[in-house]
Amino acid sequence: MDLNLKGKLVLITGASRGIGRAVAEALGAEGCDLVLTSRTAADLDAAKAAIEKRSKVSVRTVAADLADSTTVARLAKGFATIDILVNNAGAIPGGQLTEIDETRWRSAWDLKVFGTINMTRAFYPLMKARGGGVIINVIGNAALTRDPEYICGVTANAGLTAFTQSLGSTSLRDGIRVNAVSPGPTATDRLVGLASKKAQDRFGDPKRWPELFTSVPGGRVGEPAEIASMIAFLASPKSDYTSGAVITLDAGVSSRGGSF
Repeated sequence: MDLNLKGKLVLITGASRGIGRAVAEALGAEGCDLVLTSRTAADLDAAKAAIEKRSKVSVRTVAADLADSTTVARLAKGFATIDILVNNAGAIPGGQLTEIDETRWRSAWDLKVFGTINMTRAFYPLMKARGGGVIINVIGNAALTRDPEYICGVTANAGLTAFTQSLGSTSLRDGIRVNAVSPGPTATDRLVGLASKKAQDRFGDPKRWPELFTSVPGGRVGEPAEIASMIAFLASPKSDYTSGAVITLDAGVSSRGGSF
């Protein structure tokens, strides 16, 4: 399907690995020019080289920490003409309430929650002044599963879900669509690394990590490319009637109460 995205300028945060990189690859394949940000310059360089080799698009990179609001201002000044913003950056620690101290809680939220909010606050008025745009937030199904072992992420994701729905409920008046995707377990480097350690402890073999997810409906975790395909559709004119939506991609896990 031609998504009519060729020539659009897209800024993707957390773009060097995992879901962010998959989004960059998918939108590059659709002919979008890209601005990729993450904390690690080397990973960005690798992503840029791979995408430019595969797709004839412009790829610019900015090594930046979005937990620092001055970085957000710099990005908004340098890339004021973007058509699509994908807020993907963030890494939130697991653990129960008493296992996460205030410093770790605030650090995680500075990147994931305030990074998303600050990027949106910076680019929304620029999009409005130019006649429109698209903002897509990558959140997570913890907002629905409410796992107490991931309480920092549960609370962050619930807040970003409400943020997306609230802003997207009226943003079309400004010509802007605001949506989100909420993935369940997805085969990013981070998940595979954590699951491999668990598999080593449980089975004595880290390569058996997929067995930890056989009870997920469908018997597997998601692939970053599957999440990226949904984001590409939401970014496209094919989805012009969609705003304020949060699309859950988790094989039905959250629909059955979050257990698998």
